[in-house]
Amino acid sequence: MTTEIPPQLPSDSPAVAAHDFGAVAAASVMAECLRVQADVLPSSAFGRFIGRSPLSDDSLPWYLGALGELDVAARLASLDEGWTVLHSVPVGTRGSDVDHVVVGAAGVFTINSKFHEGARVWVGGRRILVNGQKTDHLRNTRYEVSRTQKLLSAVVGTDVPVRGAIVIVGAKQIAIREQPTDMAVVGASQLLRWLKKQKPILEPAQLAAVSAAVRTEATWSSEPRALPDTSGFAALRREVDGARRTRMAWGIAVLVAILGVTGPLTLDFYARTFGG
Repeated sequence: MTTEIPPQLPSDSPAVAAHDFGAVAAASVMAECLRVQADVLPSSAFGRFIGRSPLSDDSLPWYLGALGELDVAARLASLDEGWTVLHSVPVGTRGSDVDHVVVGAAGVFTINSKFHEGARVWVGGRRILVNGQKTDHLRNTRYEVSRTQKLLSAVVGTDVPVRGAIVIVGAKQIAIREQPTDMAVVGASQLLRWLKKQKPILEPAQLAAVSAAVRTEATWSSEPRALPDTSGFAALRREVDGARRTRMAWGIAVLVAILGVTGPLTLDFYARTFGG
């Protein structure tokens, strides 16, 4: 299964200033990907010729994580002005962040993007399996929800309802046997429909207060925030995509060569066998 990358992503848009709080999707994972990738030697001429990926085993998970967050961010950009959407929201003092925070009349949602390319995902009430392996997705999302609810409630002065959602990107199959009682697990293509189906619970005044608190950087963390290197990650994406196209071209060339040899032989065989 190939990785689908939206043609226009929030972090690539010149209309988004890097200093705008919550405006750049996948900021923290892009930064970590570039940090790890900085120790990787550039591809050799032969490596580029055959289309070898420039990513190392250590940087690949961060790269895929960034693609997952960018995919979800691009979908969330389609929400109308009645929604407030922030990305890569830093929380606390240890470098943690929430992938996406969405606020609407239906309340506050913390959205955890998970990129599982070509995987089979099984969802139960108490666990999520990816290709049969247990994950920490539910536990981590519950922690994000609890933390977000405490922060926003303290700022707004009333209890702020927060619900978590785990969005699966790139999976080959998502089998939902049972949804967890305290959050939702959805495929990326279902995210907007799910959000819009949630019932309104906030009055206009409450929604305005919560939205203002969410957009205020001091609500989340007192640590200085580093500006994301979106241009560096965009350059890396172009290199990765170019390598993939080169590998595809080689694959097609090999297939054509094989058919060029076996095709005439097959025709000759059939002619000799059934030609009479």
